[in-house]
Amino acid sequence: MSRRLQVVLYNPASVFYTMPLGPLAVASALDRTVYDVRIIDGRLETDPVAAVLECLDGAVALGISVLTGDPIRDALRVSRAAKAHAPGLPIVWGGWHPSLFPVETLADPSIDIAVLGQGEPTFAALLERLADRPEAGRRPVLELDDVAGLAFRRDGEVVRTPARPMVPMNDLPPVDYTLLPVEDYFAMKRQRQFDYIASIGCHFRCAFCADPFVYARRWTGLEPSRIGEEVEALWRRYAFTELAFQDETFFTYRDRAEAMADSFLRRGLSFEWTATLRADQAVRLGEAGLALCVRSGLRRVLVGVESGSQEMLDWMLKDVTVEQVLETAAMCKRLHLGAIFPFIVGFPGESGESVRATVDLIKRLRAMSPDFETPLFYFKPYPGSRITDDLVKQGYTLPTTLDDWAAFDFIGSSGPWVSDDKYQWFERFKFYNRFAGGAATWRRWPLQRLARWRCRRDFYGYPLEQAIVERLRPSPPLS
Repeated sequence: MSRRLQVVLYNPASVFYTMPLGPLAVASALDRTVYDVRIIDGRLETDPVAAVLECLDGAVALGISVLTGDPIRDALRVSRAAKAHAPGLPIVWGGWHPSLFPVETLADPSIDIAVLGQGEPTFAALLERLADRPEAGRRPVLELDDVAGLAFRRDGEVVRTPARPMVPMNDLPPVDYTLLPVEDYFAMKRQRQFDYIASIGCHFRCAFCADPFVYARRWTGLEPSRIGEEVEALWRRYAFTELAFQDETFFTYRDRAEAMADSFLRRGLSFEWTATLRADQAVRLGEAGLALCVRSGLRRVLVGVESGSQEMLDWMLKDVTVEQVLETAAMCKRLHLGAIFPFIVGFPGESGESVRATVDLIKRLRAMSPDFETPLFYFKPYPGSRITDDLVKQGYTLPTTLDDWAAFDFIGSSGPWVSDDKYQWFERFKFYNRFAGGAATWRRWPLQRLARWRCRRDFYGYPLEQAIVERLRPSPPLS
């Protein structure tokens, strides 16, 4: 029997502890009789570079899945070290950032090829080409014009092949979690929370999101019967207590969601699960459908609200209404279902009335249930979105190099259109709003009373409580 070809996949370090589902899906789609796949996660290694270099001798390719922002920094460090260690080894980047910026990505000499969009079929086709060439693993191959879904350098120029059609998820093999040290992720999260993807893509057109560009508003998902079968096997193997669906729009189709919930009930699965839920989807699902999901274990949903102003929601093409958000919240309250309602402030040109509407809706939702959370984020021009494209046309300059993109913080910082005074006000409101809600306990009761008093009056001056808490309380892990 011939020796299997070695493939190394790397997941860059980041502040999130979600399992590396992208590299895992790519690895699972490869023929294991042909390829010996090793997934290395920078979050689990004391020396990620050394861990990668140790596996490169004789490898066919090094693949790295890259998100915009700080993960680029680690991905570059590993890529440059790998290129110095094995100059002829093809280094392939996939994921959101190279899909959005293939030309800029390939400007770095350590990166040879970019996989654009859905990675499973494209990376498999690429490896077939790399494996067939003479001296596999020793020098990049540039004859890739007929492999759809790629960008690569040839003679100093970037060549982009035709887009690859989306492959239905049901046509892909099951994800092989034995490629991951699952218990290590439970330990990092400090809970037995298991990550799973049942669909990819999104039909919607939100103007602040890059998904319409990457997936062209396409969506594909697993059949409910297959989800039930796979999840039952995974639950019995890994004994998780919570299943976190990492889908962008889990409740895309009502009948599918109800069938999956019914499958969980029929199989007698006893774990909690969480998923994303648009407000318009909740209204179409209805309270009876949502109650079925709750009976099957649904305990928390993430409902992206973004703004309390209907005018702003229409401008950002969210295609939901404030009334739908409130109806969704009311259903969740009646069903004792936890909900996270994220908001975004600091859009360019956003009016004071819009900000006030957002703050008022945040307070209204927090007052409805102690099981509701309302995190507040700042708009940052995420690449590929319509709003960002409009800003660029108006003169806003995006980063131009990978090193610059590595410093792009789209989680915690605001854009240049948010003044220092507004930023300080938002930060204080975020702190006190977080402590104003939730269940009352003897430990948090004094701070909760103060936080509620401040939020009722919108008075956030002299934030002594915030300074004390942030000094004493370590940041929790993000999952």
